[in-house]
Amino acid sequence: MPTTMTRLCVFCGAADGNRHSYRAGAERLGTEMAKRGITLIYGGGSLGLMGGVADAVLQHGGQVTGVITTQLVAKEVAHKSLSKLHVVETMHQRKKMMADMADGFITLPGGLGTLDEFFEILAWAQLGIHAKPVGVLNIDGYFDGLLKFVEQMNVDGFLRINLREALRIDDDPARLIEAMSKHTPAKISPLRADVNPV
Repeated sequence: MPTTMTRLCVFCGAADGNRHSYRAGAERLGTEMAKRGITLIYGGGSLGLMGGVADAVLQHGGQVTGVITTQLVAKEVAHKSLSKLHVVETMHQRKKMMADMADGFITLPGGLGTLDEFFEILAWAQLGIHAKPVGVLNIDGYFDGLLKFVEQMNVDGFLRINLREALRIDDDPARLIEAMSKHTPAKISPLRADVNPV
């Protein structure tokens, strides 16, 4: 059954990174979302890839909702031209609000904060907290090493979801959104007590 995605949450870096392709990919995603009438939900920043994807959505007539903490507003990194901006006290509140508002999630290149958000959303899928599509825009193979490691978790028996069902990966924004729109919830293996030989 196709998934209706009118609001996508995007996780990405507050820096541009060292390759021009990262910023270009973020802008392509924002343009594609605006073209499809998909609202961007994101961390509310004006810098780096965060600013790039938000600016692209806005420049092409789309809607952008930011969620940011008071600490980051005080550091003057909040985007000043968003359709809506929610200011919350903690990072936990920020992530929860973004997740609740979104119909799906896309991760772009970024650092520790981006990976924190990506893994939390995958963990929530494994726990059955949400059944929304999760995608990775793998620009220039940025996530190849990480995805290989996640597959190793699966091989070694530490995952309870089928990654091929739970995760969509592409380097093209249009193809990624199309794949996510065909999402069906991943099957979750039941918890069991492992018996370790003495």
